[in-house]
Amino acid sequence: MLDHLGIQVRDLDASIAFYDAVLATLGAQRMLQYPEAVGYGSTKPDFWLSPAPGEGAGHESHIAFSAPDRAAVRAFHDAAAATGAQVLHAPRVWPEYHATYFGAFVRDPDGNNVEAVCHAPE
Repeated sequence: MLDHLGIQVRDLDASIAFYDAVLATLGAQRMLQYPEAVGYGSTKPDFWLSPAPGEGAGHESHIAFSAPDRAAVRAFHDAAAATGAQVLHAPRVWPEYHATYFGAFVRDPDGNNVEAVCHAPE
């Protein structure tokens, strides 16, 4: 349904460092960079960062990235933790979502709830 998604960030450099690390574990990379926007993807840039206008706190967003397998979810978690990100939930099965929902949740530099999820069984 979505072609691409963009979020605004307060510190573009901090967000670039975070997303470079965590998205690499999911097979994505920084594909385009302009002064006003940075695009990530695996075949085309479909996740974008841009500087937030003005000061003040933003509103929390939840972003869930698809992981090809559970090892990638674990690698995402480890890469996020290595950047100093707050870990909200370590990798585990979430049976309340469905029997094979395996996800990890962290906060990005702007406080967004960022997840890597694999729906495949072990």
